[in-house]
Amino acid sequence: MVALVEMDPTITLFEQMQDRGGPVVLINSFKVRPDEVDQLLSAWTADATLMRAQPGYISTQLHRGIGGSCVFLNYAVWESTEHFARAFANPEFQSQLGHYPSSATSEPHLFRKLAVAGVCVE
Repeated sequence: MVALVEMDPTITLFEQMQDRGGPVVLINSFKVRPDEVDQLLSAWTADATLMRAQPGYISTQLHRGIGGSCVFLNYAVWESTEHFARAFANPEFQSQLGHYPSSATSEPHLFRKLAVAGVCVE
């Protein structure tokens, strides 16, 4: 089963899910031993397939560190925190967490676009 680690020690993912705004971006980094990469990819594919069918899902993209890295980054866009929270609480999704390799860690965190004058828009 994947071990969930908080990306920000000052606020948990569950506390973030109480926010009722939208849209939100889930950034989730995974770390796994080299011999368990295939198992991680299989488990993530099953999760992503399930999440794609959930209301409020917009998109996702998995990235892998280069040069043989065993660090992965998932970027998923949701219409709102409420949609993400419902999908995350889905019993079928929760049961699939047990399919991740024993060495896997996951650091999920929710974000919103931020406007920075002269650089990026909200």
